[in-house]
Amino acid sequence: MILLNTLSLAIGYGNYVVQQDLNLSTESGNLICLIGTNGSGKSTLLRTLGGLQKPLKGNIFINGETLPGLSHSKRSLLLSLVLTDAIDDENMTVFDLVSLGRFPYTNWIGSLTERDRKIIQTAIEQVNLTTKVNAYLHEISDGEKQRAIIAKALTQDTPLVLLDEPTAHLDLPNRVEIMLLLRKLSVNTRKTFILSTHELDLAIQMADNIWLIDKNGIEVGIPEDLMLSGRLQQIFGNSSFYFDRKDGHFSIQHLSGNLQVQVSGEEIPVLWTIRALNRFGIKIANHADIRITANYHRFLIQQNETSPCQEFHSIEELLHFFKTNK
Repeated sequence: MILLNTLSLAIGYGNYVVQQDLNLSTESGNLICLIGTNGSGKSTLLRTLGGLQKPLKGNIFINGETLPGLSHSKRSLLLSLVLTDAIDDENMTVFDLVSLGRFPYTNWIGSLTERDRKIIQTAIEQVNLTTKVNAYLHEISDGEKQRAIIAKALTQDTPLVLLDEPTAHLDLPNRVEIMLLLRKLSVNTRKTFILSTHELDLAIQMADNIWLIDKNGIEVGIPEDLMLSGRLQQIFGNSSFYFDRKDGHFSIQHLSGNLQVQVSGEEIPVLWTIRALNRFGIKIANHADIRITANYHRFLIQQNETSPCQEFHSIEELLHFFKTNK
């Protein structure tokens, strides 16, 4: 069953149209990454899908119901929204923050039932914050705080969760952890998560679908198809860097000199040796006179077929050899 779909949707501000003719759809249980260049309309789309701003044209349907026509109470049962806004009250506990997600289900004074408390506890467990349940927000890390905000959205128990840059301002381990958490939750809870992100590498590895947005609209596809078609390279690549189709990561177009070498040996040392040589401006060629054999903790250089091998014990020593023999 289609959970969310848009029909001829136009988004923007006043008379300024950011995107138009958007016909998007998704089923339950998907992790969708919305990626694009700055100013392409990622946050505007999420805010429109979340009902924070009105569409300029067209319509949005959630579970077959028209979003603009829904009351606030009905909307709060269908979608939850996680923004990057700072939390005002740092003196509330993790439990206090997460419990706010039950607001659509509580009575007028906000009393929590036993069922509410079980749902809150389950959400806290799902984001691995059980040991921090009574900690104040000013006592926990940014990554833990972000997980608490996601737990709040889980306690709201909506089929659709929208997240605007959920990994913004986090260090690399926490960015990976948050993305892994959303991947796991989409599978285990059958909720659909739509998030805007600049984490292209992580999006390629974890998203069920990518909504690739640029000035000409949005292209939808699984990461692998968008990689093979060259669309990611067209939007994000330039003369300085490119998407490596073999592994989906960015690679830098390093300036190369005239020196060429061939590299063989164990797979991982060869990979990192080539990266270092490329950064140093040395070309890799299969039939070069200079031969490097790269193994763990042992690197051999042979200048030609008749010359003796010179041995080094790190890539740094190897690069120093080239620096001193330019």
